[in-house]
Amino acid sequence: MSKAVTAQPPSTLSRLWHKWRFHINILLLLVPLGFMPKYFADASLFRGDSGLGERDVGTVQVGPWSLQLAELRNEGPRPDGPAGYMKSFNAALSDSSIDQVKAAYLRIGKPRSLRAAGVIFFGTPYRMGATLPIPERTKADADLWITLEGWDGSMHQASIPLSQASPATVAWLAQRGAKQ
Repeated sequence: MSKAVTAQPPSTLSRLWHKWRFHINILLLLVPLGFMPKYFADASLFRGDSGLGERDVGTVQVGPWSLQLAELRNEGPRPDGPAGYMKSFNAALSDSSIDQVKAAYLRIGKPRSLRAAGVIFFGTPYRMGATLPIPERTKADADLWITLEGWDGSMHQASIPLSQASPATVAWLAQRGAKQ
């Protein structure tokens, strides 16, 4: 007296899964490939293979020394939590300046003293980086000041217009000014 067990027909979801699982797995492999070009571009930028940054500002003469300055990203400042908005710059000292420069600083507005020289560049003299805070009340005609301190105690400063150093930041400031 055995009962015959009737087989249940497979559910619609089960049928779809068995029919399309190969295609879904291929899709899961292909989606990350779409992000690979940006990943390789960023890796090249951070390694220095594609220059100091996305936008080269040019050579800045600071007293007897010079440095090459570049924006890391050609975009407006990014928010950084309680620190406010920040903008990243990279620099490289000229070959003749490398042994003579002790420290390099970057600031918006003229520094009052060496203690207020701004943010310090970090890294090797061939590729230094600094993340500069952009104050909320920065004017579009502000200057970006570079201070170089020598091993002999000398200090030299130079400025370039913010519009030359970072047009994207000036556009960002103009846009923010319209909102306030």
